Amino acid sequence: MLRALVTVCVLFAALAPARAADKPNIVVIVGDDMGYADVGFHGCKDIPTPNLDALAKAGTRFTNGYVSGPYCSPTRAGLLTGRYQTRFGHEFNPAGGANVGLPLTETTMADRLKAAGYATGWVGKWHLGTGERHPLKRGFDSAFGFLGGAHSYFAEKGKGGTILRGTEDAKETEYLTDAFGREAVAFVEKHKAKPFFLYLAFNAVHTPMHATDERLKKFADIKDNTRRTYAAMMWAMDEAIGKLQAKLKAEKLDRDTLIVFVSDNGGPTMPGTTINGSVNAPLRGSKRTTLEGGVRVPFVLSWPAKLPTGKVYDAPVIQLDVLPTALAAAGVEVKPEWKLDGANLIPHLSGPTRADPHEALFWRFGQQMAVRKGVWKLVKYDAVADGGKGTAPVRLYNLADDIGEKTDLSAKEPAKVKELQAAWDEWNKGNVPALWGGK
Repeated sequence: MLRALVTVCVLFAALAPARAADKPNIVVIVGDDMGYADVGFHGCKDIPTPNLDALAKAGTRFTNGYVSGPYCSPTRAGLLTGRYQTRFGHEFNPAGGANVGLPLTETTMADRLKAAGYATGWVGKWHLGTGERHPLKRGFDSAFGFLGGAHSYFAEKGKGGTILRGTEDAKETEYLTDAFGREAVAFVEKHKAKPFFLYLAFNAVHTPMHATDERLKKFADIKDNTRRTYAAMMWAMDEAIGKLQAKLKAEKLDRDTLIVFVSDNGGPTMPGTTINGSVNAPLRGSKRTTLEGGVRVPFVLSWPAKLPTGKVYDAPVIQLDVLPTALAAAGVEVKPEWKLDGANLIPHLSGPTRADPHEALFWRFGQQMAVRKGVWKLVKYDAVADGGKGTAPVRLYNLADDIGEKTDLSAKEPAKVKELQAAWDEWNKGNVPALWGGK
């Protein structure tokens, strides 16, 4: 009888889902309005980012890492859903209001992972709506941060609404980037015994340009005041990320935690944007444009227990890939009816799959558009980037030879223009009109 009972228990265990301990923790970290050039792993010299550099060494650095839009809220909507935000009308930043934000028709990464047994937490900037669109209504078990698009870093400055813990005023007094780092560490401490998903969305280095005096002194040799403040803000974010990394290591969770770091868009460097001192070199363009400087960003993925370390991956990837990659790591089967646009990057990084994750990548932002296929990019962008007005005519660039998008090849390669335009037109059939307008 006892032997039979043991046999039944063994069979049940074999048929049961993977133990919670077999699922990696998942941490998605987002920087805000970062310049492509402003991290050590991209060669930055005046702003050290040792913790981000360590993350890159512990995993994969993507040289062609993209986001699906050149603006804050749309790319966050794409990140959390794994779908081009133009599929569901989240094309621009929401202007506010109870019924504006990530549509309730969409399922978030937190929803998916919570259903898979994960503890889910959001810390930082939301920018995806309020009311029924509050993080606690979108799959997160805990929430700490602000709901809008920008916020003061000092409590006494008083701009940007309330810092919330759940739905209540947190009465936060600490420098905001430090507070977000503190809360991320506390989340790990609370949930270290079971798999967790942490979405840590900094507002650094978005304006307003606020830095602590101690950190400003560290960069006293930077003469430009805006760049010096930006450096101090970057340093604060890197420190906060370092504290999270140290906590994971102290709890022996670092090897089996999948960590992604990505900026939400490129740095705001052109006239008409609120310039924060960022640098996008060698890329041309800025936040709010579909040029490379608006949509190619620092992008790192690390999972030391299962994926190579110190890897550099050159094929184009996009932040839409984060969700299917996280679901694959968690053992969640992606269903066709979810209509995800992202790709699971794990087989591409671990070796079995040698093909590129995407045949092409696409962008639509009002009158601006872009498509990248192989080394070729067809783009219409905000002409303010060139000192003009309106939307520039369609242009074609070979990014392998011209990462700075300086030489338009559309006149020399009309067949390639036609091919890429046709691909974009076909993709655009799956989009819907923007639910709200404006830039």
